[in-house]
Order: sequence, then C-alpha cells, then structure tokens
Amino acid sequence: MADGVFGELSGYPFLKAHGTGNDFVVVVDPEAELLLADDTVRLACDRHQGIGGDGFIRVARSEHLPEGREVLEQAPEAEWFMDYRNGDGSIAEMCGNGVRAFVHVLLRNGLVDLPPGQVVRVGTRAGVKTVARTDDGYAVDMGPWGFIDGDTARSRGSDAVVTAKGLRVPRPAVSITMGNPHTVVALAEGEKLDSLQLFTAPDVRPVPPDGTNVEFVVPLDEESGATEDVGRIRMRVHERGVGETQSCGTGACAAVAATRFWAGDTAPDEWLIEVPGGVVSATFVEGPHGAEHIVLAGPAVVVATGTFG
Repeated sequence: MADGVFGELSGYPFLKAHGTGNDFVVVVDPEAELLLADDTVRLACDRHQGIGGDGFIRVARSEHLPEGREVLEQAPEAEWFMDYRNGDGSIAEMCGNGVRAFVHVLLRNGLVDLPPGQVVRVGTRAGVKTVARTDDGYAVDMGPWGFIDGDTARSRGSDAVVTAKGLRVPRPAVSITMGNPHTVVALAEGEKLDSLQLFTAPDVRPVPPDGTNVEFVVPLDEESGATEDVGRIRMRVHERGVGETQSCGTGACAAVAATRFWAGDTAPDEWLIEVPGGVVSATFVEGPHGAEHIVLAGPAVVVATGTFG
C-alpha cells in the first residue's frame, strides 16, 4: 500500500456517513489489520486537510479485536465490532449516531442481512447494542442510563456546575452515564441556547474522571409539538475530544434522562429531541433485570465513498 498523506490508510477505501449531521469517516477492515495511529485518525477527521468528521469508525469482526473478544464471551452472535474514535484520535466507548451509521454500512456493504423489523447485535466498548432496522432508519437499544453521582443528584437535583461562553453565570447540571459520560444543563429560553459559544469546551466542576460531553437543553411546550404522552426538547452539545457537533446520540439520551428526572413522575416515556442536524426519538423501556433502558431511533446516511490519498 502506498505511503501517502494518510500513512497506512493511503490507498485504502473509506465511506463518509452521518446520523442527523453527526458525521463519520468509516473504514471497513474486517480483519482489523490497520494500526490506526491517533495522528492518522485526527488527520482523516480534519475538515480542512482531511476528509472531515466528528468521529472515525472502523468496521471489524469482533474476533480480531481484544475488546471484541470480550464481547463475544457474553454475546457470541455479536460478529461485528464498532471500533470508534473521536475526531482527535482518542478512543471512545460509544456513539449513538455512530452505531446507526455502522449498521447502515454493514447493510450497504452486504455484510449483514437485515430486513425491516429485524435486529442485529453489535459489539462496542460500552457493551453489546441491539439495533433494529426500521422503515426510515434504525432503532438502537442504548442500554441502561444512570447517574454518575446518584446520591448527590437525587438529593440536590444536580451534581455539577457548568460555566460556558454565552452564559452570564454558572449553571447547575447533572452528570449521567450512557456507557460514556455526559453532563446536562437545563436552560429556560431558546435564545440562551442559541447564544452559546461552544467552540471552546465548557468548564464542568467536578468533572467526571474520564472527562465529559456537555449537553444544553431547553424543554419545549405544546406549541412546539410536545404532548402529555411525548416530551420534546431542543439540544446543543459539546462533545469530548471533538467540539460542538450537529447531533450526539448518547447525548440525546442523557439529555432526556436528565429532563425527565427534573420533570418528576408525571414526565412521559417518549421524547423527541431537536438537534441542529435533525430530530431523533428516545423511548424509555424496561430492560433485563428491571433496569430502565433507552431506545434511540433516527436515520443514517452514506453520503460519499472514496480512497485515501
């Protein structure tokens, strides 16, 4: 393989995919033969000197990655593993929009047979995810949600304070895990959401041990399409290791989990989340052993294919 601009990736085919504007550079490497140095991934995701993407996804068979082999011990049917990297090259646990794009690439490349209504099990660093094909996209069982500091969150309604450009004063927040960390801030007005300057990372104190993604949310009322049965929020997000993105799947789940927690027992189980890149839905369901899971649904699109220079 030629040693060009992208090192080991030079001459290798790629796809460009997105889920509600959260975009990814995708390589299909079934045997996990590529080394994927951090610098190479960072260059591939660079929007000026590379292909451009919020993240980088390698499609590999689980048996060829150490994390994948761990997955297979629990779920032998999880043939494929989503090896996900943030745009800065760092390894990440999970990406809700990314896993839809991952399955879409599997289907597009003939690597799985997935008629509408059927499911496939996918390995990730946040465990096995079950993905169903729908008529207009994919629905992912994102697994259980939880508080990072449950005792403090339940007793105070928040467990962190966030400072961000565009906010005059620090705001209370709650940190939630979806297999990766999130810190959610509620705002009262859409104007405050629109005025945020998220090109720099918000300051979170205390910050979770592995850093955090930060979501800012505005609950919407009936005039905006909310009902007693379906809640609706607007959201913007600063992703750890990336910056502001048009969408974040795990962030959308964390945002509705926090909003529902703040709203109390009468809050609905179904939610629509407006992000700059579109709309996704999230539904709270009972998972195994009584744990509450969130199912995230939305589209996935491949917009281009090419070869690294």
